[in-house]
Amino acid sequence: MMPIAIPSIEQRLSVYTPPAVASHEQSRHAAVATILRENNHDTEALFILRATSEDDPWSGHMAFPGGHRDPGDPSLRAAAERETLEEIGLDLNLHARFLGEIDAVRANPRGRDINILVTPFVYVLEWEDPVLTPNYEVADILWGSLADMYSRNTLTRGEFEVAGQVLEYPGFSVGDHVVWGLTLRMLDQFFRMLDPDWQVIYE
Repeated sequence: MMPIAIPSIEQRLSVYTPPAVASHEQSRHAAVATILRENNHDTEALFILRATSEDDPWSGHMAFPGGHRDPGDPSLRAAAERETLEEIGLDLNLHARFLGEIDAVRANPRGRDINILVTPFVYVLEWEDPVLTPNYEVADILWGSLADMYSRNTLTRGEFEVAGQVLEYPGFSVGDHVVWGLTLRMLDQFFRMLDPDWQVIYE
């Protein structure tokens, strides 16, 4: 069975323990939801296109739904679930099943003096075609084929403005957009968790 099939992902996550990541008092913590579904014998992941905003260091990027942990969140997983409900109207506790947690990724947005640890939590949809209602932070919702990413069929390069410069970075094409940067690093971690021989793309 392909490692990206949902039963394989579920089995691997059931025995996987993410490594601890060092943090300090100034570190901020965030969480995202990697939401999967089976579609025509393929496994797809849900991505959001973040709306354009001067206050968002990932403005206009493709991303997983999620955000910072609030003081009222009992856990990082709860933060991912709350943010997903706020951003796309999807209640993961009602419409999905939690599969596990993967490696946290350290994020240092260019031009921002902040240090963020982002933890992805993986879910599989158990309802077909739930109604999704994006809020003002989300410009679009797209599904991308994990098979095409794992086989590198959708590997591409895109030009992005970073710190006032237009630079070229690798990524996966999803619809008319490119998943790159922080979310690409999360996908690399995800594929490496499933397949230890996975050769990372972002490095």
